[in-house]
Amino acid sequence: MGPEGKTLLNIIILGFGFMFMFTAFQTCGNIEQTVIKSFNSTEFHGSGYTSMAIIYGVFSASNLIAPSVVAVIGPQLSMFFSGLVYSGYIAMFIHPYTWSFYTASVVVGIAAAILWTAQGNLLTINSTDATIGRNSGIFWALLQFSLFFGNMYIYFAWHGHVHISDKDRQTVFISLTVISLVGSFLFFLIQKPEPEATPSEASESLLQTESTETQLTDMCPLLTEKALQLSVTKEMLLLSISIAYTGLELTFYSGVYGTCIGAMTQFGNDAKSLIGLSGIFIGLGEILGGGVFGMLNKCNRFGRNPVVLLGLITHFVAFYLIFLNIASDAPIAPEEGTHLQAYITPRYTVALLCSFLLGLGDSCFNTQLLSIVGFMFREDSAPAFAVFKFVQSITAALAFFYSNYLLLHWQLLIMVVVGFLGTLSFFVAEWRSLYFHVIHCASVFM
Repeated sequence: MGPEGKTLLNIIILGFGFMFMFTAFQTCGNIEQTVIKSFNSTEFHGSGYTSMAIIYGVFSASNLIAPSVVAVIGPQLSMFFSGLVYSGYIAMFIHPYTWSFYTASVVVGIAAAILWTAQGNLLTINSTDATIGRNSGIFWALLQFSLFFGNMYIYFAWHGHVHISDKDRQTVFISLTVISLVGSFLFFLIQKPEPEATPSEASESLLQTESTETQLTDMCPLLTEKALQLSVTKEMLLLSISIAYTGLELTFYSGVYGTCIGAMTQFGNDAKSLIGLSGIFIGLGEILGGGVFGMLNKCNRFGRNPVVLLGLITHFVAFYLIFLNIASDAPIAPEEGTHLQAYITPRYTVALLCSFLLGLGDSCFNTQLLSIVGFMFREDSAPAFAVFKFVQSITAALAFFYSNYLLLHWQLLIMVVVGFLGTLSFFVAEWRSLYFHVIHCASVFM
């Protein structure tokens, strides 16, 4: 197999590894608040929302140390050990204790930063300028399929269950732990890329390899300093409002909305299994939007603004329908569910339509944000994306924290306000980027 074939295979293995891991972890995040409410123990006093807030808060802070860890032990081992931590967090739900629950949340936050830093490193070293777009698309598509399989399992396993018993919980989380471990061990199949080189280039590459680890370690403080500098530029400050919005709606669709559906007694005995079906429809929206709008980045002559505007409209429609269809106390309802009436007769078909719209709108924002950050900070992509993940993680942590206390309509209102401001700031950032791009091109040809 030639070098290009080997790197492509590495990307596919990387994608399948993440697909298995996040089939387990995203399913865990989607159902954990519902599971915790059903947990029959007086010794356990935990909140799934608080756990996720801790994970994302620690994740954002750990981005400062993650590059150093990856530089020292390498991306492959970094992903493997991070995967073991993810598996441990999932296994903890087989018989959870309050201390182990929150301790595992902290450790997973650290592991998440290392995992995604290593993933970006492996994706980069297995890609060229010509293949980075293709490889990113392959990885992203395989990752999004994780929303299907775990949630489909939940739908069939919990179909007709009003209460999640200890046996139901243990069966699900043993299965998810095994799936996560399979993903972790898949990383060992990734081979070191061997680019074609002439004899002189090969000898030069050998000399350069000896100092690579030292160079990477020395670069970490520089990357951190550069990230701090980029975070206060006008362009990044404008984009930060849009990025913050993606953190808020990430929290909503990945944890809060599934809990709301599971709490709706008006959906009957299928309410718990509908959590899984909701996740599947979110995945459908993500994959459709990512495929269509990701390709439009190459051929859309109208720029990124129309796609972001479409994402905002899609989300506003979803928020309005959720406001009408779901009871206001659903995010914080007890295990037996909510008996409050929504503004309309609740329909699970409307709830699933909203799931699809949430995924579609999210893909609109994320594809365009990734595109504009890569375009505007081409020479400083690593620190720029570190700022991106930091802002997104901080706002996700904040949203998971207030989800313990705020009724549904207040959570929707926060997202409406931040989404509107984020869209306006994105428009300004896009116009600035196009303006300076035109000025630069004109100066080149003068």
